[in-house]
Amino acid sequence: MPVCHWIRALSIAASDCCMQSLHLYLEPSTMPLEQWVLSVFWQGNEGEEMSHKTRKDVVHTFQVNFFTMSLLNTFPWDSLDKEMMTTTTSDIIVEILQKTCLHPICLKNPPSLKYRRRFLTELIKRHEMLAAEPLDVLYEALGEVMCAQEKDKCYKTYLLPTGDAVSLAENVALISQGTTGLVTWEAALYLSEWALENTHIFKNKTVLELGSGIGLAGIVVCRSSSLTKYIFSDCHQTVLQRLKANITNCLTNCDDNSASVCVEELDWENVSDEQLQRIQANTIIAADVVYDPDVIACLVRLLSMLLNCKVQEKHPNVYIASTVRNPQTYDSFKKELEMSGLRHVIMKDPVPQVFPYNRPSTIEMIKIYV
Repeated sequence: MPVCHWIRALSIAASDCCMQSLHLYLEPSTMPLEQWVLSVFWQGNEGEEMSHKTRKDVVHTFQVNFFTMSLLNTFPWDSLDKEMMTTTTSDIIVEILQKTCLHPICLKNPPSLKYRRRFLTELIKRHEMLAAEPLDVLYEALGEVMCAQEKDKCYKTYLLPTGDAVSLAENVALISQGTTGLVTWEAALYLSEWALENTHIFKNKTVLELGSGIGLAGIVVCRSSSLTKYIFSDCHQTVLQRLKANITNCLTNCDDNSASVCVEELDWENVSDEQLQRIQANTIIAADVVYDPDVIACLVRLLSMLLNCKVQEKHPNVYIASTVRNPQTYDSFKKELEMSGLRHVIMKDPVPQVFPYNRPSTIEMIKIYV
């Protein structure tokens, strides 16, 4: 970067920090100009929240964000810059590589090629800006990615509080083969976090999930709860195939999965009472199923049928998490519930933040009952 740009950056840093902590007696000749300017900035910025992140926190956040393919601007790059400013080695870069691109999870179930290329390019750019010597392992990792061929399938891996990892095969494109069911949506992440906090709701229960998609919420429930049976369901054939593959990958030979697991093809428009009676679910969950005005009527009809299928003389519990993208569509869903004699209550209990996703989105969790 031209010297004039760095001087301007320094003046901005100085004004932001009120000059009170800028130790201008540092000699820029002892380090690269870019590094000297950033060091001055960091000394005047010690009150920022990022300065309280430990090295372990920084590396962990990089790992979590990388495996879920989070936007690169959500990574703690500033914290990484500061950590590199306070050390004389590039150890943290190597550590981040070992926790991301060189991790066994990435070697077996990698994020998309395009994503890894962008991640490594940004990591190299940051390292070159602050470090004196090139790091061979960085360029070797990028070289391998550049030589590989992109596929239409990638993996997102969600790290659970227990230390377990849930790796799901997803499509690179949001809409593929005529369906949006080949990717994980935000409400499924919220439902998964809610399930981790409320494992007692699933204890010894037979759980039916509507619109399972590629399976995140159900797999998280199965990995974290002592339930009796879990029924994944969907209607799109390609989605069902991907769902079965993810279940096999994540739940087969899993020591903490003692529940019976199956996949049901469930067509909301043509479902019968006999099919639902055979399932015998006493807990029903769903995520991101309220998005299309054309399916609201058949969804509410299905919920009404399920709520009237008593199990041991008790009505099932129904929980639905929705990302409210279109308020009119969501209001139509609630009105349809009311007209069908179904009531609902909004679940307002706080949910722990386990997975990275777009938090500003409006996500609402409701319990439906008769």
